[in-house]
Amino acid sequence: MTDTPSATPNNSRRPDRRRRPAPTQQKARPVNPVLERLFEFYPKLFGAQFLPLKLGVFQDLLARHPEEFKKDELKFAMGQHARSTRYLESVAAGHPRHDLDGNPVEPVSPEHVHHAILEIFRRRQLRSKEDLKPQLVQRLVEAIAASGLTPEGYAERVRVQDEATNALLDDAISEVRLIAARHEALARTFTASGKTVEEFADMYGMKPADVSRALEAIKAPAA
Repeated sequence: MTDTPSATPNNSRRPDRRRRPAPTQQKARPVNPVLERLFEFYPKLFGAQFLPLKLGVFQDLLARHPEEFKKDELKFAMGQHARSTRYLESVAAGHPRHDLDGNPVEPVSPEHVHHAILEIFRRRQLRSKEDLKPQLVQRLVEAIAASGLTPEGYAERVRVQDEATNALLDDAISEVRLIAARHEALARTFTASGKTVEEFADMYGMKPADVSRALEAIKAPAA
C-alpha cells in the first residue's frame, strides 16, 4: 500500500519570511503635568483652543502661583506650549495676545505671525508629497494685507538670512503688488464709468462686495 501524498506542500509549514509584521500603534506622548495644571487653571487659554499669550505671561504665572510651579519646570512647559503646532496656528491666524484672565491685550507682531506661518507650513511639507509653496505664498499675501504695513515695511521687519525663505517672501510681495495694481485699474475704470457699485459690478459680471472691497483697499492708507 502506497502512502497518499499530502495535498499541502512540505514547505507550507515554513514561516513566510516576506510577511511583514503588523504595524504597531504609536503611543501618544504623555502630557506634561505642568501643562495639565495650566489647563485646569486657564481652560480658555490652554484648552480646546489655544490663544496667543501676552508677552511676559511667564512672570505673571510665577507671581500668581508661587507655590504651584517651579520656575525651571514652568519654563520648560511653556516652551513646549509655544512650539506646539496648535499654538503656532493661533499666532498665525492673527488672534490678539491675551492675559491670564482671557482679555485681549495686544496684537501679535507681524514678524511673529510671519514666522509662525513659515513654521506651520514647514511641518506640513514634511508630511506631504504635494508642493505646498503656492499655499504658503497665498498665506503670506494675506498676512501682509492684514499687517497694515506696506510691502516694503513688512519685508524690512520679517526678512531673514535664509535665501529660500526670502524668496517666498519676495513671491508674496510680488503678488501683493499685482493685486494692488489690479485694484487701482478697477478703481480708475469705476470712476470713469459714473456707475454705482451695483451697476458697475453687473456690467463686468462681478459681485458688488468684491468691487467695494477693491475700492476700500485703494482708500486704505499705507502704514
